[in-house]
Amino acid sequence: MGMGYKTPHRITAEEVLQELETTPLGLSEAEAQRRLQVYGPNELEEKKESLWALFARQFTNPLIVILIVAGFLALFLGDWYDTLVVWGLVLLNGILGFWQELRAQASIEGLKALTRQRVRVLREGVEKEVDASLLVPGDVILLEEGDVVPADTRLLEATGLMVDEAILTGESVPVEKHAHAVLEDDTPIYERVNCAYKGTVVARGKARGVVFATGGNTQMGLLVSKLETKAPQSPLTLALSDLARKWVLVISLILTSLVLVGLVQGREWQSLVFLAVAQLVSAVPHGLPIVITLTLVIGGIFLARNKVLVRHLPAVETLGSATFICSDKTGTITEGRLQVAGHHALEEEALYLCAALANDADGEKGDAIDLALLRWLEGEGISWVEYREAYERTWEYPFDTTKRLMAVAVRNGPHHDVYVKGAFESLLKMAEGAPAELQRIHDSLAEQGLRVLAFGKGTASSPPQSIEAVRIRIVGLVGFLDPPKEGVREAVRKAKGAGIRVLMITGDNLLTAKAVARMVGLYEEGDTVLEGRELAQYTDEELYPLLKKASVVARALPEDKHRIVRVLQSKGEIVAVTGDGVNDAPALRAADLGVAMGSGAQVSKDASAMIITDNNLAVIVQAIMAGRQITTNIAKVMRYLFSTNIFEVLYISSSILAGRPLPLYPTHILWINLVTDGVLDKAYPFTRHEGDPMKEKPRRPREVFTGRRQLGFIFFNGGFMAAAHFVLFGHLLETYDYETAITISFASAAISQWAVGLQEVGLRPILLNPLAYLRLNPYIYIGLALGIVLQGLALFVLTDFFRLVPLGWEELRLAFVVPLLTFVALELRKWVLYLSRRE
Repeated sequence: MGMGYKTPHRITAEEVLQELETTPLGLSEAEAQRRLQVYGPNELEEKKESLWALFARQFTNPLIVILIVAGFLALFLGDWYDTLVVWGLVLLNGILGFWQELRAQASIEGLKALTRQRVRVLREGVEKEVDASLLVPGDVILLEEGDVVPADTRLLEATGLMVDEAILTGESVPVEKHAHAVLEDDTPIYERVNCAYKGTVVARGKARGVVFATGGNTQMGLLVSKLETKAPQSPLTLALSDLARKWVLVISLILTSLVLVGLVQGREWQSLVFLAVAQLVSAVPHGLPIVITLTLVIGGIFLARNKVLVRHLPAVETLGSATFICSDKTGTITEGRLQVAGHHALEEEALYLCAALANDADGEKGDAIDLALLRWLEGEGISWVEYREAYERTWEYPFDTTKRLMAVAVRNGPHHDVYVKGAFESLLKMAEGAPAELQRIHDSLAEQGLRVLAFGKGTASSPPQSIEAVRIRIVGLVGFLDPPKEGVREAVRKAKGAGIRVLMITGDNLLTAKAVARMVGLYEEGDTVLEGRELAQYTDEELYPLLKKASVVARALPEDKHRIVRVLQSKGEIVAVTGDGVNDAPALRAADLGVAMGSGAQVSKDASAMIITDNNLAVIVQAIMAGRQITTNIAKVMRYLFSTNIFEVLYISSSILAGRPLPLYPTHILWINLVTDGVLDKAYPFTRHEGDPMKEKPRRPREVFTGRRQLGFIFFNGGFMAAAHFVLFGHLLETYDYETAITISFASAAISQWAVGLQEVGLRPILLNPLAYLRLNPYIYIGLALGIVLQGLALFVLTDFFRLVPLGWEELRLAFVVPLLTFVALELRKWVLYLSRRE
């Protein structure tokens, strides 16, 4: 290939094809494969960590660094037992973290693969759909409204093409493109009207173009190569990081105070410092981020199996807290497979002509309305193919989401006939002398739940210069039936029962929207219904109470949908938005949870956090149910981990303050942390939901994860264990020698934490239905079995290593007293809450 393809804007389209050694019909498959080997995939290269870097990162956590330093401190003090145990635990923790991150990354990559961009390409004249990553220079691609441009492209043909280049140039207004323009060599990128660049969005019209740069050679690739971007952290992760920092600070202050108290009491400073470091490390649940990631990945995989593809993994945690669903009507609540169910013709022949000619469908592919019109014409015995052959299209105005119409001009002898199809209100503004009875006929059709379009015809001596210059007469009305989807009525009922408000936002007129909403149980007498034009009359403060009572917003424009989302969010609502078109992208991006339709425009998918492959409101409600389960599981594992951390801190602290010997050695604390938290927490993501999550009301994430009730449970669990162990250890010191007492304390502490781990798996009392409780999470018992084996190894095999003594049956029985009391205390706590909820 020559060098001209690097500056294709300065030469003609024909010359670009020659430079790229291709044709208007595209490349052959064999040539495309060959070029793919030369240029590589059309992807922006992501800098991936090497396996060694990933493994090394497991040891960069500040808490792990403290642990490594603690090992050196022990070695310096001549305590090589503790050194080996500490460094062994660090290595084991690193291996576990490394393995879990590898698994999580593999799952995330799998989910990314499901949401790859697809693009229409010509290969030897045959149109096919391929993965955008397979594009090569010389490929001829087809673009239409809503598409994200997949590679840098020189336009060959363009019809009414407008491209939003804000992502590349910062220009907020879409740029009009002209395929046949030839520009100066030094034309800046924002003025290259004959090219479309990777990542920009087709806002209007359609085009055919030839790819001249892919992957890192695109303008976007050159831009990205200069940046180092990191994946954004989710709100939950940020909240937990903030909580962890505060927790470390509080624990550090407590332990520093205890060291000072211990020194005053005459204890050895070496053992006190080492104990404080070990206690600090074990008091922070450093495995929590791994467990949360694992929970989100498992949730993402479950959702993918249920027709929901997660593009941004943190969105999974938002699902369970949604309070509003702002839903499209067509294709989400209704089938999206329109059929003509009624019409009124003023000029029958002109109505048929308009239906056939102001139409971009080909009988198999195209807009749902256009396809329904062609099927209707066929049913009426009209050959729309013959109409198109007889009348050459000379001008077109692609569908405008703001004006809600489309128009074409066709040659008819010396004249040009203009046909317009669109919303009745829009065509009335262009019409001359429309009969007064048309409004009544329109309303009659709309009240039947039909979506009504008007059709108009005008005549001109030449193709129109602009749509504003067109004048028409209305030739007829056509009503389309779009029946509700199966399962939507039940989904609306479930959403209402779960405290989630469903608001249907549609471009349809009020009568049609209201009729459909009534069919699915969304609209009830007394509900507020709004029209887009009314919204401007209200301030945000005035609009919010109306939205809380509304079920339908009709004749809504993209800016209306975006404003509705912002108003709801400003009042603390967590908003999920569904959409499938270019006009939905602003609202999808602004929403807490943007949900795009699998059949929708690429730009709507890119603006969203999730994609549903089955365009159905029922799927979204089902996904929210899964999200609530995921949220609950994260809250449970937090409750378990922080309960055990607080127990250890309070137990050690109370013994030091009471002037007693230490109830656990530093190595005991670290080992217990491994055989309890380390083996049980990874099983929590697999816990099933108890009861019906859709009968619960939405709760704010902060309330679920760090609210007063959650903290109350944590302090109750940890405080009870600490108090019971303090009493037990006092008894042991009076009855046995110190070595036996600390061995029983070591065993009891681990078993007590297992008891909490088992209890926190479920919210309901175990004795309410023991079999059902056992089925909640079978994996927790695998973790428990592993912990018992490891603890048994420490108690009966590695006694010298851990400075323990063998226990007889009499002593061993004492190790089960506090765990049993803990188990009963948590069970009673559950019964009290369960009975209070039933009253």
